[in-house]
Amino acid sequence: MTPGSELTQRTSTEVARQGARAAGAGPRWSRRRGVVAVFAALAAAGMAGGALAPLGSSLAVAQEKPAEVVSLWAASRGDAQALPNAAQPDAAVALDRSGFTVYVTPKPTPTPTPTPTPEGESDGAGAAPSASVRYSGGGSSTEWLTAAGIPESDWGYVDYIVSRESGWNPNATNASSGACGLVQAYPCSKVPGSGYNPVDNLQWANGYAVGRYGSWAAAHAFWTSNHWW
Repeated sequence: MTPGSELTQRTSTEVARQGARAAGAGPRWSRRRGVVAVFAALAAAGMAGGALAPLGSSLAVAQEKPAEVVSLWAASRGDAQALPNAAQPDAAVALDRSGFTVYVTPKPTPTPTPTPTPEGESDGAGAAPSASVRYSGGGSSTEWLTAAGIPESDWGYVDYIVSRESGWNPNATNASSGACGLVQAYPCSKVPGSGYNPVDNLQWANGYAVGRYGSWAAAHAFWTSNHWW
């Protein structure tokens, strides 16, 4: 074998070995890349699953819990029921009033206002008594004279005047002057008691005759001369 042929054979052998190495290295690198790709995919899937796990649980809870519909009336009713509970105190507060004294100012007594009397009626002249005081007790003239305390010796004078003034009618009333009773007392309000009561009227007339004229005899004389007394 010549040196040239030996060199050629050696070179061919080395080239064949390098080709075999290159051929064997190709599949080995491909397997490594595949394993790396698988692990990368698993890692990506794990991260995606960890990120989506809370969202999935929230959706599951939302699907399990039914939606509650709250109307405006129900909300208002709840607020109205909450107000009395909030306004009521938890416990009653006891107040100690033993140290306090309440003073109530008395109301002043009102002063009565006098009613003005129309001019010309200050003494009661012309005012006719009401019908409610009219006499209805009955009796006779002698009973009235006795009850009035007039002496029997003066009964003739009294009968003369009374017969002409009222005709012994206890309820006689002068329509123009308001004089009333047996002797036509004027004004009627001067008679103590009631001017229409025959006994009250005669008692007043007895004092009037004696006080003004001195006696019933003098009063009778004045009446016969003037037709009034």
